[in-house]
Amino acid sequence: MKNIFIASFLILTCFSVSFSQSKLNSVKTSPILQESPNHTWWKEAIVYQIYPRSFKDSNGDGIGDLKGIISKLNYIKNLGVTAVWLNPIYQSPNADNGYDISNYRQIMKEFGTMADFDTLLYELHKRGIKLIMDLVVNHTSNQHFWFMQGRTSRTNPFYSYYHWWPAEKGTPPYRPGSFDVNGSAWTYNKPTNSYYLHYFSEMQPDLNWENPKLREAIFKMMRFWLNKGVDGFRMDVISFISKDTIFPIITPKILNEKYNGSWSQYYASGPYLHQYLRQMNRDVLSKYNIMTVAEGAGVTTKTAPKFVDSDRHELNMLYHFDGVDYGYLPGIYKKLAPNGYDLVGLKEVYSKWDSIFEHRGWGTIYLGNHDQPRMVSRWGNDSPKWRTLSSKMLTTFILTMRGTPYYYAGDELGMSNIKFDSISEYKDIETINMYKYLKNHGEDVHAFLEAQKMTARDNARTPFQWNTSVNAGFTKGTPWIQVNPNYKTVNVAIEARDPNSCLNYFKKMIELRKQHKTLIYGKYTLLDKENKQIYSYTRTLNGKTILILLNFSPKDGRTNIYQNFTNAICLIDNYNESLKIKINEPVQLRPYEAAVFELE
Repeated sequence: MKNIFIASFLILTCFSVSFSQSKLNSVKTSPILQESPNHTWWKEAIVYQIYPRSFKDSNGDGIGDLKGIISKLNYIKNLGVTAVWLNPIYQSPNADNGYDISNYRQIMKEFGTMADFDTLLYELHKRGIKLIMDLVVNHTSNQHFWFMQGRTSRTNPFYSYYHWWPAEKGTPPYRPGSFDVNGSAWTYNKPTNSYYLHYFSEMQPDLNWENPKLREAIFKMMRFWLNKGVDGFRMDVISFISKDTIFPIITPKILNEKYNGSWSQYYASGPYLHQYLRQMNRDVLSKYNIMTVAEGAGVTTKTAPKFVDSDRHELNMLYHFDGVDYGYLPGIYKKLAPNGYDLVGLKEVYSKWDSIFEHRGWGTIYLGNHDQPRMVSRWGNDSPKWRTLSSKMLTTFILTMRGTPYYYAGDELGMSNIKFDSISEYKDIETINMYKYLKNHGEDVHAFLEAQKMTARDNARTPFQWNTSVNAGFTKGTPWIQVNPNYKTVNVAIEARDPNSCLNYFKKMIELRKQHKTLIYGKYTLLDKENKQIYSYTRTLNGKTILILLNFSPKDGRTNIYQNFTNAICLIDNYNESLKIKINEPVQLRPYEAAVFELE
């Protein structure tokens, strides 16, 4: 379509921009914008995720703990976040860093005591911050009392708390195990002469939700934490809890025809999944004013509404993997495409998912967490030249999109991937066991390690960088995993003093989101969708429009959107300076530039 230029020649400052009046009018008059959104605290929450093991060590053992978190609560409060999601702190042998739970009602000794937890909860609430716990109920540790009892005999009552395949029936139907060296989700148990199911490591046997006694035990445990006052749950792989206990043979043809070739989609298609979630809601969740978020592994745009449509009475929100998985090449381990990712395709992913929750349910927005590489390394540019600007740009994206934002601790500093060279430096079971698997099968382990520099989970698990002292101020002992060497220039102490730092920009963006409900409830409209460098969109609510322009590239870029009015108020920009733009020319954005402004 030809560009429509305005006859007059004007100069606008601070990112005055232009786009078609017809688009503006259509946005402002959309019927949904005249509806009163259902305001709830969890829709307005800004969630800060803390990986306890890596946040702050209080006793010098090299492992972050609850007292360490407590000592930094004023820092968290000053960020402006309103909720903290805490990765698992329950008793665990740590095969998968706490996602293998051996006792749901005890605190891991390395992290502290239940008294420490009670103090943490109290101090968070005193500061007006809610606490979201990690609920891991697809599986337990193989050291959990239930499994240790159940594996002794088929007649033991806890045997039916897990999934088994009797050996007399032959080899169980193939199921892949994500963290297993042999790649199988079945492990033989001699005392019962049967195989137990584990979608992850053999040290993480899957719970049998088909057993009503197991479900009630889980619900009782959930009430225990909710009665303490926790404010909700992030539910780990909750989409996998229901199994087809016939365990039919799944051929490649069936997998391709029914599940798009994805085992995750098959795992997330259990026959009684939503029946169990509705029971959970009815018996537990509906009794408390809390938030619930599903980790949507294997969930598609077609199945997502079943989890979060309020009429279904299941969960509040869900986060998907289509965004964070975009740009990976097909294969048995994560490997980025040579050019990283295509922005046009990324825009399609996020626009598609936004549309799923436009009228019913609620979504989330995130770019990093404990299972992903560092945000700035994966989606921005972690070179010294562009790290700060691209980090700010990505922060702008997260905090201006619709959905509850989840922000991983350390990303507010622009922390980046550590990029280990040797397998001996890794601590994560996923990386270690995949390396063993590839080595056993004669694959190129050097290529795998190179790929891990960009994709490994341990990149996000290095200690939080507080200051320039030894070990970045994380511990006085030997840290459980190496500290990123760039801590001497990337840390809280330095960035707190710099008004133009990633940290202070993050705080400003949080205040901006709080001040403008349009950024929370407003309709999202993608603009200039074919632009390969710039992501442009509006958020509109009750006649108010906010425009966001984000340059995702290290090169100057230009928009292809125009307008015929002149009153654009700059709300924030990551270059922290005014930009003069001629109104009759496309808007020019500098590398990784981000601009947010209100249109009147």
